[in-house]
Amino acid sequence: MTTPAAIKAALRGDNALPLRPINQVMDLERLGAIHQSRLSFMRTLVRRIMRERWQIEPARFELDEQGYGTVVYEINTPNKLYSFVLFSDYLSPDERNDRVIATKWDLTMALVDGEVDDLYLEKLRQNVPKQEAGRVDARVFVLSRANRSARNFDYVVDQLANSKQPDVAQIAKVGYLYRTTAVYGSGKLGMADWEKVASRHADFARPFAAEMFVCLMLRNFSLLQAEHIAQHKAPESYNPMLPEIKRFFGIGNSTGLGMAPYLINHPLLINQWVEMRELALARVRVLGNINHRIQQQFPELLERCAVHTAETVTEDDWQTANNQQVLKDLDAIREHTRNGFDSWETLLQWSEKNCSLQGQEMLVSVMLELYPELVDDLEDYHTAEEFQDLDPIMPLQELKQVIEDRYQWALSFDFAAEGAKDTFWYRSEEKMEPRLGNARDEDGKDKEMALGVAYAVRRCYDQLSEYMAENPEHSTARFMVAQPKLRGIVRRIQSMNRCIYGDIQANLLDREILPMHLLRAKLAFFGVGKFDPRSKLWVRNTMFQGAPLLEDIGKTFNDDWFMPLAPQQQGEF
Repeated sequence: MTTPAAIKAALRGDNALPLRPINQVMDLERLGAIHQSRLSFMRTLVRRIMRERWQIEPARFELDEQGYGTVVYEINTPNKLYSFVLFSDYLSPDERNDRVIATKWDLTMALVDGEVDDLYLEKLRQNVPKQEAGRVDARVFVLSRANRSARNFDYVVDQLANSKQPDVAQIAKVGYLYRTTAVYGSGKLGMADWEKVASRHADFARPFAAEMFVCLMLRNFSLLQAEHIAQHKAPESYNPMLPEIKRFFGIGNSTGLGMAPYLINHPLLINQWVEMRELALARVRVLGNINHRIQQQFPELLERCAVHTAETVTEDDWQTANNQQVLKDLDAIREHTRNGFDSWETLLQWSEKNCSLQGQEMLVSVMLELYPELVDDLEDYHTAEEFQDLDPIMPLQELKQVIEDRYQWALSFDFAAEGAKDTFWYRSEEKMEPRLGNARDEDGKDKEMALGVAYAVRRCYDQLSEYMAENPEHSTARFMVAQPKLRGIVRRIQSMNRCIYGDIQANLLDREILPMHLLRAKLAFFGVGKFDPRSKLWVRNTMFQGAPLLEDIGKTFNDDWFMPLAPQQQGEF
């Protein structure tokens, strides 16, 4: 088992492993090209559940024949008891809306600390279905809602009621029965904040572990509910779903701009995620022995990635072109390594010259997949203290040098150029959700969110240079007295200088900025797949497709649901 000291030594100093350079890794387009890996949060959560054999059973199951009612699962982990509370309500077709502005949903749910009695359940019933309009207490630490897939849910119920299995080819197009439109945590709406969750609930003390768990529970309930309705609809002809087909169902997710500011506002945490992923890659590059097992598994994983990519359905031209390019990249890698290879480092360098960014990052995910013994122990190190401290005694000469060394990418932008500052980010007063505005055409600049890090660094550098012309020997403290509005960006610059990677390198104010890269980067760390952009502002995707079912807990587990494939289906389904 690794230790913080071993990780520190591997990142810095004489024993450090060779990491990819910051300008390469933190480039926004590359971050938007990464894929799920065995360090993604869904993978680490499922590994934990399976290894620790969590006991998850319905403690209350009150669904009518149409699947409406209340269900409470109790989750016994080695540390504590939790409850997953779910309310299933009728939703008319004209009320079904995947946008954040919706006020009713098919399912609403909450993850709660401890056992839920009748009194507390009634309190939750009065608030959880209202979501943002309700209020919960600090026993709750995740709140979510979901809507049925119009394309899949009734179809699957009818198939099961008529002694048939769902057509896998159709499921491959939309790999879920429900799609969640929001998963709230970290103190919102009265819930327990992250500090409380991290300190009191060891089972969920990793970033987004509780939120991912709720999605996993939703996925399992969606299958249970479909079978429940089908069984009551036609008890004599009902046929339960085959386990391999059930595992091919994930849970759908719609993600919009709400995720984008998180990546900018939590730079130390994002840096930590990137550091662990890059350290895992460095371990494989240096220590990964290419033996007979690897020579056999590598082409098998490339083939799996190719089939998974080919099965990904999207109507978006940009994503379709990306997927097609990844297929070409995978073919090229297979051809290049057909007669064997003896160096990951050499292969990685070859891919950087011959493959797209998405193809290169697919190769990285495959490399991590092959070496669980070098990768998995890093899953415990995805948290970070997020204090951005000001160093008042830092000489201004040093501060200027830090900016020139670490933020050359920001200084390289010409903010006087056409379109360089046309985009502004603001928060909707109605839903408190981020929005994009056009600085040329729209009002609201006074509500702008401070996401233009590159521009802030540029302004700081210019004002610092001007100040230093007269006061070259001053400290940061004196500069802060003269320019107090720069305190935030100076604190950020000094704090990020302690990191290996640091800020995402992009001008988020540029007219041509693609928020999709931000969304995809975060979703890849979560572990989602099947990206399906609906515009440059939001994306549909699939979570936990291929993951074990609740009934698989306690059985053998090979952790092999990386890039899941549609199961083979023969004969009449």
